[in-house]
Amino acid sequence: MSEQHSTATDSLSQSLGRVGVLFGGVSAEREISLQSGAAVMQALSDLGIEHVGIDIGATAIADIQAAQLDRAFVALHGPGGEDGRIQAVLEYLHIPYTGSDVQSSALAMDKLRSKQLWSGVGLPTPEFSVLDSQSDFSAVLQSLGGEAFVKPAHEGSSLGMARVGSVEELTQAYEAAAKFDGSVLVERLVTGAEYTVAILGDSALPPIKLETDHRFYDFDAKYLADDTRYICPCGLDEKKEQQLKDLALQAFSSLGCRGWGRVDVMADQAGDFYLLEVNTIPGMTSHSLVPMAARAEGLSFSALILRILQESLRRS
Repeated sequence: MSEQHSTATDSLSQSLGRVGVLFGGVSAEREISLQSGAAVMQALSDLGIEHVGIDIGATAIADIQAAQLDRAFVALHGPGGEDGRIQAVLEYLHIPYTGSDVQSSALAMDKLRSKQLWSGVGLPTPEFSVLDSQSDFSAVLQSLGGEAFVKPAHEGSSLGMARVGSVEELTQAYEAAAKFDGSVLVERLVTGAEYTVAILGDSALPPIKLETDHRFYDFDAKYLADDTRYICPCGLDEKKEQQLKDLALQAFSSLGCRGWGRVDVMADQAGDFYLLEVNTIPGMTSHSLVPMAARAEGLSFSALILRILQESLRRS
């Protein structure tokens, strides 16, 4: 390492100060968050940045205060981490943090509110309906074309999601999703290619095309299966890829998101894109998509972590 590079690294470490990696939590995505937190801490060790890991639990506020942090890297997935609650704690404690703020985190975590906003500003998202125990499941399914996806409004990692093609399947899927969340939505099935676009700062990284032999890109396909295919470059021509990246940036900014994240998109048979959701704290595991997109851009995992932290400096 050159003396100039070493001096620059030392200067950046000083500006970042003591970084607390917040991970774990109590959501259904705890195990994934534990893996993400471990990977982030390893990167910070490799970078020589002072840090401490905090497994967020019942004593979270006291633990964060005791750690005497200068900055937080939020690696909490799911409710409690991505919904604005931990961000509100950090703001109350005057601790700068990575990623989206309280309001945009809450909005992005709520798939229903996100879709309502996108529909209102003219961004494409599949038609949808809200389900409850009194819904006319037959009429809802018919209105959405006979095939649909059922989703808890506030879960990630495809937890509680199901693809349905009959009233019986819809009923069962609703009951399963309602165990995760009191708010359940159902959206029209878009049959075509699935893409994900990582956002870093004000830029979209190379899109990744997702292919799976599962019925859809479910939890197992995301985290456990070895036969899920991640295609990058994604196979779109230059104009179409730029259109996809522009749409992802629009979706991200429309919710007020910042720093970093990931936008999931479906294409139909005609190649038209439809927004599914924004993830404000995507996974950072060995199977994760943001690190994969970063590598395609020439960024190592450690360099990606550093860039995410640098984005938090812009708003300190």
